[in-house]
Amino acid sequence: QVLLVASGGGLVQAGDSLRLSCAASGRTFSSYAMAWFRRNPRKEREFVATISGNGDTYYADSVKGRFTISRDNAKNTVYLQMNSLKPEDTALYFCAGSEYSDSRQYDSQYRYWGQGTQVTVSS
Repeated sequence: QVLLVASGGGLVQAGDSLRLSCAASGRTFSSYAMAWFRRNPRKEREFVATISGNGDTYYADSVKGRFTISRDNAKNTVYLQMNSLKPEDTALYFCAGSEYSDSRQYDSQYRYWGQGTQVTVSS
């Protein structure tokens, strides 16, 4: 059974930083893309960032320059460093694992999904 467990969310003020982690088990993702998505208060799912099996990164325009995705293949874990947080970043953040090396923002290519961690940014 493949599990993706996200952690690190919380309640912060605008301008603060958070680091999210997503630990995978049941499958090794070192050669495959992993990504972060979020579901905002309007229940819309949005792509946030992805890292390919080669380590290439790709970001949504709304987070580019503020968020950084990284991975530790030895720990089978992907991270999302979030800086300069804004109230509009408030969402449930969850990670996803692909069966492809590079899946960009195409959520249909991500087969494995975690349950998420809540991030709330107050103004």
